[in-house]
Amino acid sequence: MLKSDRPRIEVNDITKSFGSSQVLSAVSLIIQPGEIHGLVGENGSGKSTLVKILTGYHGCDKGASISLDGNALSVPLRWEEAHKAGISVVHQDLGLIDDLTVSENIGVGGYPVRGPFHTIDWKLQEEVAVAALERLSSSIAPRTLVGSLSAAQRAEVAVARALRDHKLGSGLIILDESTRSLTRDEMVRFYGMLHEVVNQGTSVLLVSHNLEEVLAQTDRVTVLRDGVVVGSGLLTSELSERELMQRMLGKEVSNLAVRTVQNGYVPAVAITGLTGDGMEDLDFSIGKGEVVGITGLSGSGFEHIPYLLSGARPVAGGTVRIADETICLSKASVHRCIRAGIALVPERREQDGLAFELSMSENITLPTLRSRGKSWFVSRRWQDEESQRMSHDLGIRPSDPSLLVKQFSGGNQQKVLLAKWLSAGPRLLVLHEPTQAVDVGAKRDILGQIHQVAKSGISVLVVSIDVSDLAAVCNRVLVFSSSRKLVEISSLDVDEIMDMVYSRSGAA
Repeated sequence: MLKSDRPRIEVNDITKSFGSSQVLSAVSLIIQPGEIHGLVGENGSGKSTLVKILTGYHGCDKGASISLDGNALSVPLRWEEAHKAGISVVHQDLGLIDDLTVSENIGVGGYPVRGPFHTIDWKLQEEVAVAALERLSSSIAPRTLVGSLSAAQRAEVAVARALRDHKLGSGLIILDESTRSLTRDEMVRFYGMLHEVVNQGTSVLLVSHNLEEVLAQTDRVTVLRDGVVVGSGLLTSELSERELMQRMLGKEVSNLAVRTVQNGYVPAVAITGLTGDGMEDLDFSIGKGEVVGITGLSGSGFEHIPYLLSGARPVAGGTVRIADETICLSKASVHRCIRAGIALVPERREQDGLAFELSMSENITLPTLRSRGKSWFVSRRWQDEESQRMSHDLGIRPSDPSLLVKQFSGGNQQKVLLAKWLSAGPRLLVLHEPTQAVDVGAKRDILGQIHQVAKSGISVLVVSIDVSDLAAVCNRVLVFSSSRKLVEISSLDVDEIMDMVYSRSGAA
């Protein structure tokens, strides 16, 4: 962090109300030049609203002040003024267009023009893109299609666009859950690049649910709870993850009891010879009421297992035996797997899991419409009753079944997705990264519900790179080894699971 007499940005007394609901109350924030500053809080704490005020998307109530490098900005801040002052944002979805080149994406929102008809100057645009990429020491060719890039490269392009109009060493970049899709190795590369920019004096506000990332990468952190600052500019070097969680929740954090490896389950699901997407002849079983976890190195291929088992990806070979029924996976469709009792909770709820323009009630009951509805009429009563029951069990807030899913926070959307497939009464529940990008409270609720699901006799498979989740919720953990086999680990200690994942001893 660079020393300066003037903060890069100073925010005082930001208050925001929507009707009678006050979302932010007298929020103040100071970010220094050359600093990575974290912003954390549960879903609904006001983080997104604050970001939208700083970028001119929302106005705020009277009495607030915002200054950049000692210069007062108008309040409410307008997008044009925020952009001109050097405040830019990289959103969770990065906002990139796959069918455009890197250069074209970097230019979106500010293409250089020439002549009386203001045609785009493509030569100058490519020069602007090259300059922005060079500031990140990025080797990405400007004419590459963004759709062909890796997740880490896409993040680089999004940051380059955010830096496009910044003077060297100036400005503030807001990363709003922008690193969500990065693997551990990609995260190392991304932050190596970001620190080069920060060392020049540019500041970063990192908004993230990943507390491990916040503690590792930020200089200081501000904590929001219920729209109020409960920790201002705390030095992350002096904080533990538990202390940060306690500030976010306002109470002592009680971990889920870590379960010891348990044997003796009667196999209820048997997977034999699973082949496809880098898998070859994988065999494993899951007992009735057992939670089995699968993990491995990010990008090694174990992430495909949920989709191979559920008919969502082509399978070269393999069978699943469930409830005295054997399914040939190479011939199985999604519908066939659902009919057999296999329910998949996918990683990407936005793209693969939920219909954002439908209500919570409609989403939750979608898998059971055929069995409970009629082709000419679907009763709202049983849909609302089922939604209210699942809402109570999972702690979905707000609990109004008529609200559109897009109106819920990320953690509550994830609960709706879980409720959708639990309401179908599965025999095998397959979850891929069930707690990704949710706050600590929602994570606790989701992991607790997985325990309850298993107690009811359902077999559960959790596929995740988050070994702390697996240690907390699983009866057994299987590691996808360097020899592309599943190796069962005899311990549920987080460090031992990580050692198995990264060491050569994981090879079978």
